[in-house]
Amino acid sequence: MLALGYAKGIAHRFLRNPKWTSGLFLHHNQFPNYSIYVKSKPFLQVPCKSASFDVLQAQRRNLFAYDGLYSRRYSSNSTVELRTDENVVRFAFNNVTSSGNNVVPTRKEKKWKRAKMSRKAKVNELRFYRLKAKKKMNSPNPEVRIRYKLEKAKRKEEWLIEKLRKYDVPKSPAEPYDPESLTEEEQHYLKRTGEKRKNFVLVGRRGVFGGVVLNLHLHWKKHETVKVICKPCNKPGQVHEYAEELARLSKGIVIDVKPNNTIVLYRGKNYVRPEVMSPVDTLSKDKALEKYRYEQSLEHTSEFIEKLEKELEEYQKYVTRHKKKKDEEAEKKKEADSKSKIV
Repeated sequence: MLALGYAKGIAHRFLRNPKWTSGLFLHHNQFPNYSIYVKSKPFLQVPCKSASFDVLQAQRRNLFAYDGLYSRRYSSNSTVELRTDENVVRFAFNNVTSSGNNVVPTRKEKKWKRAKMSRKAKVNELRFYRLKAKKKMNSPNPEVRIRYKLEKAKRKEEWLIEKLRKYDVPKSPAEPYDPESLTEEEQHYLKRTGEKRKNFVLVGRRGVFGGVVLNLHLHWKKHETVKVICKPCNKPGQVHEYAEELARLSKGIVIDVKPNNTIVLYRGKNYVRPEVMSPVDTLSKDKALEKYRYEQSLEHTSEFIEKLEKELEEYQKYVTRHKKKKDEEAEKKKEADSKSKIV
């Protein structure tokens, strides 16, 4: 009880005397004639919400005021409590929310970051994977070898598909366009003139891109028709796909598609050359070549996967046949042994 009384008295004195709120309290006592004026900074700038300090609520502004201004720089949302658990006096600080409920802050657990691997550790890891792959490649079991190659080819196929998605250009909304109607005589005349003239545009391995459409418009400055020669058109129906794409991008009219992979395009009667001759929804020359290379690689990998799957099926069939033969031979041996025993 004595300890509790002493603690309360110290707290009252501490909050009543403004000099005690300063960090220079001892300095004032040792040197009372100190002439230099020093600002007194509050030592504890928190509102007291304890039940034992209700009397001092009115003096709160005087305690923290300096030169008539309220010091908010050192203010806090915490409260002071005087605890007397097990006859021991303790001062405790608790955070107060806007609603007034006491909330004890909890320490957040640290998220451990993965330590960076050293160069030697990376080399060892790569060596381990290489040795593992080498064992599978040199395995005496052919099924293990085929499955390893198949998994590798499938991973490559997925990677190539993801790469090709970057080159998919979204098609712009089609503008209102009325294709001009041509009579049979006009079509025949344009077809003959297009065949006789020597001006042509080449569509190579890159396919239809911005440069091809630009060349079409440049030819249409002086000529009504232009021939488009598609050289690597190995796939069936690829020439007709190119013809539709060129008609959509250039807004021309397809007159004829010949069996030797040539297309005759007519510019139209009311042709007006556009300001931007290479459309926005087409690839550049370099990107079109990159796309072609990825497509070729994807085509070869898909063929290789089909070949490996056939090999795996044939090997499994061979294994089942071999097992059946062994079982039949074992049964014949058993029968022969049983007959010899009977005899």
